[in-house]
Amino acid sequence: MTALLSPKEIEALFTHKDGSYAFARWGRPIAPIVFGVTDETLATIKGAVEAVATLAGHQMAETDPELGANLMFFFFREWSELLEVPDLDRMIPGLAPLVQRLSDQDASQYRAFRFDDQGGIKAAFVFLRMNKDMAKVPAETLALTQAVQVMLLWGERAFAEISPLAVLPETGNTILRPEIAGVIAAAYDRMMPVAAQEASHALRLFARLQAVPAAEGDA
Repeated sequence: MTALLSPKEIEALFTHKDGSYAFARWGRPIAPIVFGVTDETLATIKGAVEAVATLAGHQMAETDPELGANLMFFFFREWSELLEVPDLDRMIPGLAPLVQRLSDQDASQYRAFRFDDQGGIKAAFVFLRMNKDMAKVPAETLALTQAVQVMLLWGERAFAEISPLAVLPETGNTILRPEIAGVIAAAYDRMMPVAAQEASHALRLFARLQAVPAAEGDA
């Protein structure tokens, strides 16, 4: 039987740098698009998003009626390349200073979310700078990691110390850790809110995890 996360451990997953609790899940079907990769990698990324969405019981779509694509992945080598993307500054307010800050920090990734009137996620932008370290990560591992991190609004340090993925010693396959898979599945339960700002929400997630076995995380 998979060990469950404690309420405090679940709460920590959605606690942000300022100490506030903030949770959100997608409030509409996910329509992804990927820029800057080969067709093979494109299929890998979309496949990972679909696998995590299936785990959550959430829908995918070819297009979003309001936005066209609502989950955008950008792969590039230097942050400055983002300044050349047409209309990106309209989707990401303050793009120029953000690019400067991320460049100064030598950051390798950044995620930005947009929310609907109910607080649910309506759009997400994933920026991945493929430096030497990122380039060494297998495409399947990178894709699954990013799919997990964009499926919910996690706290900034949710996976800072422990990856959401694990490697099966018997086969060497990379899977989503069952306890994280369980949290995702519980978060998308129809009886759970699409967004929450109170830490008591973590107790509700814990109760859901106790009610049903943790989801298998192979993807």
